[in-house]
Amino acid sequence: MSGARVNEDGSLHVRARLSIPAREVELRVTTSGGPGGQHANRSLTKVVACFDVSSSTVLSDVDRAVLLERVGRQVCASSGRFRSQSANRAAALDSLAHKIGAVLVRQPPRRATRPTLGSQVRRVAAKRARSQIKQGRRVVED
Repeated sequence: MSGARVNEDGSLHVRARLSIPAREVELRVTTSGGPGGQHANRSLTKVVACFDVSSSTVLSDVDRAVLLERVGRQVCASSGRFRSQSANRAAALDSLAHKIGAVLVRQPPRRATRPTLGSQVRRVAAKRARSQIKQGRRVVED
């Protein structure tokens, strides 16, 4: 769960600590392609939303470095699923917010643990059983 959403004014709310204003998100429209004949070929319904990481004013230095390292200079999301441009705009912005939120999630470091006694016993018992099966297949010479 990335904790991202689109506000009424078009700004992106990513996690609890970051809000990207709508002026920093570039929206482009194009034809969606695919089946649909002339309507799909002439209607500008597909929306591509891009966020320029390097020129953003709302990102902290740490967040900017993480985004640049993981996704590069621009983060883009597109939507052409719906027939209306407004629905595709909302879907593209939502997808962009979720992408940015997923990248900014910091995973806690993994702590190495030892195998439990029960798992060690089960492993050795399985090896012993497999060994017995293979011994039963051997040809006995007199």
